[in-house]
Amino acid sequence: MAKKPTIHITQNENGWGVKVSGRPAPVATHTTQSQAIETGKSYAKSYQTELRIHGRDGKIRETMSYGNDPFPPRDRD
Repeated sequence: MAKKPTIHITQNENGWGVKVSGRPAPVATHTTQSQAIETGKSYAKSYQTELRIHGRDGKIRETMSYGNDPFPPRDRD
């Protein structure tokens, strides 16, 4: 089975880009990070994969999963 792409929100010279792993160019570019996140969520939901949000420094600051998580969180009582 082919691995699902990951969606990344990264800053570039044109603003904030929505990048699909395995593709050379961003699929969308926005002036604000929040706009890019909304677009990224749509892509991640349609691919049923992860959304990784990068900060200005390039480091991943948040990850959201929209697919079947093989290691779901456990409730602790």
